Amino acid sequence: MTESTVKIYNLEGKSAGKTKLPNVFRTPLRPDVIKRAVVAIQTHKLQPKGRDPMAGKRTTAKSLGVGRGISRIPRVKGERYPKAGSGGFAPNTVGGRLTHPPRVEKKISKRINKKERKMALASAIAATANKDVVLKRGHRIEKIPSFPLIVRDKLQNLSKTTETKDVLAKLGVWEDIERVLSNIKVRSRGARARGRTKKHRIGPLIVVGENKGIIRAVRNITGVDAVEVVNLNASLLAPGTHPGRLTIWTESAIKKMEEFGS
Repeated sequence: MTESTVKIYNLEGKSAGKTKLPNVFRTPLRPDVIKRAVVAIQTHKLQPKGRDPMAGKRTTAKSLGVGRGISRIPRVKGERYPKAGSGGFAPNTVGGRLTHPPRVEKKISKRINKKERKMALASAIAATANKDVVLKRGHRIEKIPSFPLIVRDKLQNLSKTTETKDVLAKLGVWEDIERVLSNIKVRSRGARARGRTKKHRIGPLIVVGENKGIIRAVRNITGVDAVEVVNLNASLLAPGTHPGRLTIWTESAIKKMEEFGS
């Protein structure tokens, strides 16, 4: 059970007071609802695609029927040119149509009820305060002083990456970032051509009440994300549908969470 009061830390990693946790941090863990919400968010990034209805059908190919000692597949009409007599139109022929081509009309976007979405977000928030759930997700938390990890609002004023790195190291989070940096995989061929060159693990998430430069400061730190609390969603707190992401909260973000819990 999450304690009612937790410590607040300054940018040096030292205790600088206590604060009361909002009721949302006491929400029961619901991995099933979190998965539904995350999958729904993932499908909203998909782009509908389809084929030209006439693709593979712009041909003179026609079946010659039976009685000729050849198969009955449609064949291109004509003589004395390369394509004449070859198969066409049918799905098993070169240049023929697809059997079941993708259609733009297909429903690829999943929806979720409003109450389920709110429950998933509340449950994902509560999971960040559970040390066992965070550890199970694979984060390195040996030097994290407490859960949830709450920091003074000066954190959201940082605008330089070097300063942010020093603060994360003092808060005991840098070991988890090293886990991310040591597992970067460089992909090849199609993935590289489409802008997905590197593949890496997910690191800490920084939740702030107001962005005053921190989002820009962390964008060059691999695996680290920063977001304003009003833009928080289940996908950020539970990437890949797995709850318990290592999260750093600012004091103002916690105060705004009280409004969420009410």
